[in-house]
Amino acid sequence: MSKVVLVTGASSGIGKAIAHFLSDKGYKVYGTSRKPQKEQNIPLSFVVLDVLDTESITKVVSSIIEKEGRIDVLINNAGMGITGPIEDTPTDEMRKVFDTNLFGAIDVMKAVLPIMRKQQSGTIINVTSIAGYMGLPFRGMYSATKGALELVTESVRMEVKNFGIQVTNVAPGDFATNIAAGRYHTPVYENSAYKKIYAENLALMDAHVDSGMDPKEMAKTIFKIINTKHPKGHYKVGGFMEKFSIVLKRILPDKMYEKLLMNHYKL
Repeated sequence: MSKVVLVTGASSGIGKAIAHFLSDKGYKVYGTSRKPQKEQNIPLSFVVLDVLDTESITKVVSSIIEKEGRIDVLINNAGMGITGPIEDTPTDEMRKVFDTNLFGAIDVMKAVLPIMRKQQSGTIINVTSIAGYMGLPFRGMYSATKGALELVTESVRMEVKNFGIQVTNVAPGDFATNIAAGRYHTPVYENSAYKKIYAENLALMDAHVDSGMDPKEMAKTIFKIINTKHPKGHYKVGGFMEKFSIVLKRILPDKMYEKLLMNHYKL
């Protein structure tokens, strides 16, 4: 029997690559988007789901259970980016990103956990970010949301393990997707104290995305996790230096690590 997989944020980028890859592998995949478009020539169902709307989440999960009788895998991928100096970024925009990246993911987990407990089985994979392991200049709020989801994942993993449910997260580095287009970019204000350096870093961030890895590498890792009986709590997918930066933070003195980051971002 094919496993039933729910992938949030599946209309583009990493989520789309995951949904298509798993569908090609024979899984029954339900991809979600706030504005889904019909996919042609593949056995992939797209449904409307907004992670900011709990009624929308409940409706989709109930519909899948009604049709399939189960949900075997949840891939919590829906999210949004945000850039800007903390001082210049509107607090309401910060809250919106937390609502999407953290509380949205939590609400989807809460919706699928009852059926997974009933099944005594299930896998939840939260897509976080390597940026969640460190505070990055001009990406501080994004780092904070993904770092928070990492810790929540650790907690939920222990809480549900006795029910036969596996919970893990996958932290990607830079991937060649359209994430930059969907970010909230704090404007480069003419009177900002950060005008010049922030503008330069915006260009640097976009360049990193443009030269990023193929999203299919994330899909391959997700496929591997689904087929692992006892997955680890944390997986990282990215370039050598991206993954090594996490190791460096663990072993270097704070000031030395901070200096490395500041040099990288030309601060």
